Amino acid sequence: MKVTKQKFGLLGDGTRVNLFTVKNESMSFSCTDYGATITSIVLNNDDGSKTDVLLGYSTFDKFVNTRSFFGVIVGRFANRIGNAKFTLDGKEYTLDKNDGPNTLHGGFNGYDKVIWDAKPVSKKNCAGVKFTRLSPDGEQGFPGNVKLEITYLLDNKNNLTLYYTATTDKATPINITNHAFFNLAGNGTVHKHIMEMNSTKYLEVNSKLIPTGKLLDVKGTAFDFTKPKEIGKDIKQTGVGYDHCYVTEMYDPENPQCGLPLDASDLVNFAKVKDPSTGHVMEVFTNMEGCQFYSGNYIGKTIGKNGVEYKAHDAFCLETQCFPDTPNKEKFPTCILQPGQKMKAKTVYSFYTEK
Repeated sequence: MKVTKQKFGLLGDGTRVNLFTVKNESMSFSCTDYGATITSIVLNNDDGSKTDVLLGYSTFDKFVNTRSFFGVIVGRFANRIGNAKFTLDGKEYTLDKNDGPNTLHGGFNGYDKVIWDAKPVSKKNCAGVKFTRLSPDGEQGFPGNVKLEITYLLDNKNNLTLYYTATTDKATPINITNHAFFNLAGNGTVHKHIMEMNSTKYLEVNSKLIPTGKLLDVKGTAFDFTKPKEIGKDIKQTGVGYDHCYVTEMYDPENPQCGLPLDASDLVNFAKVKDPSTGHVMEVFTNMEGCQFYSGNYIGKTIGKNGVEYKAHDAFCLETQCFPDTPNKEKFPTCILQPGQKMKAKTVYSFYTEK
C-alpha cells in the first residue's frame, strides 16, 4: 500500500492544495489538506464496478465556497454549545452565534476552512495521511494554544481508522470529529439502510437541539436501533429526521474523564449499517462516549459530486464525539483538556460486503 499525491486546487493567495489517495486491493479513500477533508471512500464491487459511499463535491472550488461540512474536520468543539458561551475557571468565553443563538462546529471560522500540514504515512499493513496544525489561543473564542494531530489510516482489512490527538497550554474544551456523510448504495435515499446500534440511551434536546442534561431510554421509541431497523422506518416520528447524540458503551457516569479520551487502546463496537441493495456494510468502533446520528435532514437541493442534486435523507452521519454542550453541563463527562494531558480519540469505520 502507498499514498499518491496530486494537485487539487489553488487558494486565492496561490497556496497549493493537495489531494492524497490511499488504496488497498478492495477499496480506497482520498483526502485533502484543505480542512483535513475526506473527499471519497470508494468500495470495489463483485462485478468490477466501484461505489463511492461518501457524499461531497467533485471540485475543490465547491469545498471552498460552500459549507455543508461534507467529510471535513470540525472543532475546536464539534456539535453545539448553547447560547454561544461557556464559563471555565471563573471566566466567561463568548463564541460565534452561527446556529441561531448557539455555536455549531466551532463557529464561522472552522477547522474545515484552513490548510493543514499534511504528510503521507506508510506502515507495514496500512497507509494514510497525518494532518497537523496549531489552533492558537483565542481562535474561535476558545482559550489555549492547542496542537492538533489527525491521522487517517487504511489497512488491508478495509478498516479506515481516524486518530485524533491534542495537547494544550491552557485548560480548554475540545471535541474533534470528522463529519462524513455516508450512503452505502452510492446514491438515493438511505431510508432502506438497515442500522443497528449498541446504544440504549440518547440525549434529550430542546427545540434548538441543545441537550437538556437528561439521558432518555430508546426502548419503545423511534430512536430505538438496538435491533436492526431501516433508518426510514420511524423517521417521520422524529419530525424532520434524526439529529441526536446517542450514548455509547464507553459512557461511565462514575468516571468524569470518560468524555475526554486519554487512552486509545479500548474501543467499543457502536453501530452497524447495511445497504441491502449492494450488500455494503459499515461498522463503527470508537473510544468516545457519544455519537451524533444525523440523517442528512438539511442537505436537500445541494449539488454534489458529478452534478447530482442531493435530497434530504440521502446520507447518514455517525459523528463520534463528546456530548454536545458539555462545557455548560456539570453532570456530563468532562470535555476539558488540561495542560500536561494528551487527548487520544479514535474511531474506526470498517467496511465489508454481506449478502
